[in-house]
Amino acid sequence: MNRNLSTASAPRYSGLAIGLHWLIAVAILATFAVGLYMHDLPLSPQKLRIYSWHKWAGVTVFLFVVLRLGWRLRHRPPELPAAMPAWQRNIATATHVLLYLLMFAVPLSGWLMSSAKGFQTVWFGLLPLPDLLSKNVELGKLLAEVHELLNFTMAALVIAHLGAALKHHFIDRDDVLTRMLPAPGSTTLSGDGK
Repeated sequence: MNRNLSTASAPRYSGLAIGLHWLIAVAILATFAVGLYMHDLPLSPQKLRIYSWHKWAGVTVFLFVVLRLGWRLRHRPPELPAAMPAWQRNIATATHVLLYLLMFAVPLSGWLMSSAKGFQTVWFGLLPLPDLLSKNVELGKLLAEVHELLNFTMAALVIAHLGAALKHHFIDRDDVLTRMLPAPGSTTLSGDGK
């Protein structure tokens, strides 16, 4: 059953939830892009600076995700459309749970990797964070592989999440996407006025 994209009576996420969603999404995308860029750079002061920025961003994303999860645990999200099949609801729930787990696991694996490699994380160059592990070069290499695998797994899930949101908007024509858009008036992406 197709529904009009108007959200006049459709439930929406709160302004804080929407703001955190998009802030975290942009921060994760930027941090992932920086990680890809810095990976193959030759060792230099510039590479070490970029690594520091990448770690600062990872810690910041982690803190935003803690805030977002705390908000989510206290505020129920809008209900999914009644017409959505149970298997789609189950996949949506599983995807959200996995995304939250990865949003914690990715920065933690990076922090563990830095600790094992003997490089302390100093947030914004001001606040030294404790090393979570003693220096262990072999473990550091293993954690680097884990960190990379977790990042690419999260990238795949984010692509699936985005694809599902666009499918709901353009094919199912329900309010799943519009309830998370920043502006209440941003309900029509197709340009057809519907």
